[in-house]
Amino acid sequence: MASSPSLVALAAVALLAFFSPAVLAAGREERARIRVYVHEQFTGPNATVGPVAPSRLGANSTFGEVGVVDDVLRAGPDPTSQEVGRYQGIFAGADLADANYFSAITLVFTAGERNGSTLSLQGNYAFPVDDALERAVVGGTGAFRMARGVSMLKVVSAETDGSVFQLDLVVFTPRRRRGY
Repeated sequence: MASSPSLVALAAVALLAFFSPAVLAAGREERARIRVYVHEQFTGPNATVGPVAPSRLGANSTFGEVGVVDDVLRAGPDPTSQEVGRYQGIFAGADLADANYFSAITLVFTAGERNGSTLSLQGNYAFPVDDALERAVVGGTGAFRMARGVSMLKVVSAETDGSVFQLDLVVFTPRRRRGY
């Protein structure tokens, strides 16, 4: 008995839909919404961000400039709020025309239920941050093993010696099973 082309096509679409990542992930992922605050110090003996190598194109260019950051992550915008981790990473000037940087950041959680876990962020960092800076969550360890998601960074306060940023994350991880 020969199958009609439309029946074969319908069966193929049904199989593709069944095995699609969205269907496979349905009910198998956990979502976490996280808000932390990044406290950055520009100057003094406790500076947490700074250049490592200047641009080879001169003082008016950021292309090729490399810097590092090791900011404090806190539960709130107040400098006395609980420290929950570190915001560590590198940035490199990757735009010949503007002050746009590639950044690779690791959130290292050192307190609370996420203690010992990390999240990795990656993406463009454009100056100045007018509204919100969006970067991808590309991985993690511990409670965030195999994480994916998105982060949004917004300026809370900006002073001459430092800034505070609100960092909101939506993180998806596979549901944990025994032995995993």
